Amino acid sequence: MIPVLELVYEDADYVAINKPSGLLVHRTRIAEEKKEFALQLLRDQLGYRLYPVHRLDRGTSGVLLFAKSPESAGPIVKAIVAREPDKTYYAIVRGYTPEAGVIDSPIRPDKDHAHKTAQEALTRYTRIATVELPIPVGPYQTARYSLVRVIPQTGRMHQIRKHFAHIRHYIVGDKRHGDWRHNSMFLEEFGSKTLLLHAASLSFVHPFTNEVIQIRAHLPEDMHRLGIAFNWKEELLLELGLLRDTASDV
Repeated sequence: MIPVLELVYEDADYVAINKPSGLLVHRTRIAEEKKEFALQLLRDQLGYRLYPVHRLDRGTSGVLLFAKSPESAGPIVKAIVAREPDKTYYAIVRGYTPEAGVIDSPIRPDKDHAHKTAQEALTRYTRIATVELPIPVGPYQTARYSLVRVIPQTGRMHQIRKHFAHIRHYIVGDKRHGDWRHNSMFLEEFGSKTLLLHAASLSFVHPFTNEVIQIRAHLPEDMHRLGIAFNWKEELLLELGLLRDTASDV
């Protein structure tokens, strides 16, 4: 069955979806074998051409914006390059992070871009909630996790994932930059198999109306379920009302 993508914003120039985890934005050289891409699926769903203006990692869920014409795409692409739009992410990471912090560490390229030099990268975060689970992982008899709000100040590839790996607060479900022991525990104990990183909001000045546009995307089912299990409902409701169906959880 062809998935129906959740629309979270649309006007005459732009349309945004809540991208599910595991879906690539568009076809790439290293993913030719994949048959489904957000760009192609949304074009088929809406019936007209679209133009991606930014990207999300395959494993990251959340707000993904497209333009309806090349003329609409240009100003947004320029704004994103200039880091003008505000992007807010949420992640579940290993350990208790500090209450707030700034990760200022250059991002080294992946192996496919080994010829490139490291680029400056800056990520700000705030701890929203914590949980300690009576489940042994590695040498410890309990496992601690934090829910963090993340605001990247630069836009490097895999920046958030690499930065939290750099400070040893790995994002749960990250198979490339994370901790396999915690990934395995979440899979075995909670049936959680996705990257627990969500692009919750995108805010920008509309280039044609000068209106401030704020687009929000509810948490994916996996993170929603874990938030309820970890008693984070109140914190998540305060954070932009991120829970999906709050009535059923009362």
